[in-house]
Amino acid sequence: MEVLNVLAAAAAAFAFGAFWYTTMSKAWLAAAGIAVGSDGRPEGGSSSMPFVIGIIAMIVVAGMMRHVFQMSGLDTIGKGTVAGAGIGAFIVVPWLAMNYAFSMRKPALTVIDGVNVIAGCAIMGFVLTLF
Repeated sequence: MEVLNVLAAAAAAFAFGAFWYTTMSKAWLAAAGIAVGSDGRPEGGSSSMPFVIGIIAMIVVAGMMRHVFQMSGLDTIGKGTVAGAGIGAFIVVPWLAMNYAFSMRKPALTVIDGVNVIAGCAIMGFVLTLF
């Protein structure tokens, strides 16, 4: 049952990311400095590899969050959601911001990706504590 919870949490966060980046695609491409063609798509073609890596990453993160929640006794939807958001906001986003600062990325990229991280981790926390 725990494996299904992890997979459901990963899928939910991945789905949010798909929605978020579809909504923010133009702003994200500009902030990331990715050149786009006249059709509005990134130049250089497309690859399925980012999606494969993305879903694997979501499974790994959800699995570790489940472990941390279980070890900490987090067992309610409210606690899971807040803890997930906290993991995103206070562990992942600062690291992301540091990496982006050193690579001279635009602050907008940190904001766009940071919202995805915080919301995605909160969603994972919510789903992991549903059952």
